Amino acid sequence: MPYIRILTPQQLLFEGQAESVTLPGTAGSFSVLKGHAPIISSLEKGRVVCRTENGDIGFDTDGGFVEVANDTVTVCME
Repeated sequence: MPYIRILTPQQLLFEGQAESVTLPGTAGSFSVLKGHAPIISSLEKGRVVCRTENGDIGFDTDGGFVEVANDTVTVCME
């Protein structure tokens, strides 16, 4: 499972393991699963959804960036 960190300039919103995370990329929505290729993408207004063992956790965003590398997903959002 990928390790997910979701940050804003003010706080850490989520940190932990998730089965997947779905993101509102500027070129379209996409999901990250275990073993995803490294990527850096900008985000547009929409919803970031982490699918965890205990259910889905969602966060609204006005935009930001995501970096995926070595099964770690770091989301910096507004």
